[in-house]
Amino acid sequence: MFKKPILLLTITLLLTSIPAEAQCAMCRAVLESDESGQAAKGINNGIMYLMIFPYLLIAGVGYAIYHSRKNAKEK
Repeated sequence: MFKKPILLLTITLLLTSIPAEAQCAMCRAVLESDESGQAAKGINNGIMYLMIFPYLLIAGVGYAIYHSRKNAKEK
């Protein structure tokens, strides 16, 4: 019943994007003034480390749900 509108909304949201430059003024100034690029590498590595934890939490919760449902079916 609601599959077609939800599918269309999902496709529309995936195909449309608004570019954003969301940096604080100090971070941007430091990254633009650094010629060696080491500060930018450090910022990028920090972002990657911060991004991995939500995915690990979601994977852990998903595994716990899968494991509990698998055990419930066996009983």
